Amino acid sequence: MPLKMMYITNKPKVAQIVERHHVERIWVDLEIRGKVERQHGRNSVISTHTIEDVSAIKNSLSVADLMVRVNPVFDGSRKEIDECVRRGADIIMLPFFTEAEDVKKFLDYVDGRARTILLVETIGAEKNLEEILALKGIDEVHIGLNDLHIQYKNKFMFELLSNGKVEEITDKIKKIGIPYGFGGIARLDDGLLPARHIIAEHYRLGSSMAILSRSFYDTWISDDYEEIERAFKFGMQEIREYEERLAHETPEFFENNRKTVMEEVQAVLDKIG
Repeated sequence: MPLKMMYITNKPKVAQIVERHHVERIWVDLEIRGKVERQHGRNSVISTHTIEDVSAIKNSLSVADLMVRVNPVFDGSRKEIDECVRRGADIIMLPFFTEAEDVKKFLDYVDGRARTILLVETIGAEKNLEEILALKGIDEVHIGLNDLHIQYKNKFMFELLSNGKVEEITDKIKKIGIPYGFGGIARLDDGLLPARHIIAEHYRLGSSMAILSRSFYDTWISDDYEEIERAFKFGMQEIREYEERLAHETPEFFENNRKTVMEEVQAVLDKIG
């Protein structure tokens, strides 16, 4: 089954273009608390999305789901989540948690009014994962490679894929039967680690979702709508055609791809020094 693709934007016209090319989830990102400090000096974007963007994007969509990443649990979480639900969020994501207690609060605040997805991106969340996954009300899990590789002091986020850490985490989730995904992808043959090799790892590991990253198309830099239309039309077509081929590949193919990922990650690390 094709991966569910997610794309972050607070621009209604971009959301409509992305939806038109079969991206299943449009993502409004409200997370700001603590993010500047932990990603200081890195090539990451701190979101400027607002609660009003939830309504604006919801009203622009016809078939895609609206996903909202809220802040880590804090004193205002209940109010923030209530407002997201009121404005039409289909899926609400909890980032940067470590303990089951915070996840339980989040699930209680959502209270079944939207689907829930946990973003596992801390060592604490990984260590406490079995306890966390025993909670009722978790619909999906996504493994956030950016923050998690920072916590592990890795130099390249896909080290977590090549060293078996992602597989270790997905094995735990698989036992519970909750859908899961990990990381982000660029265009099929783009990226320090080409997306085609990452997508094949999604299939090998039983993943069902991925993020289209800024490397796929960065609307923070350009909002040339004709160019965005072309990028998503041909980029998504390439990915879907490749996925059709993957559906018929052999275990040997996926094992060879896993080894290729290890080699390519090591080549990146050698270049970084």
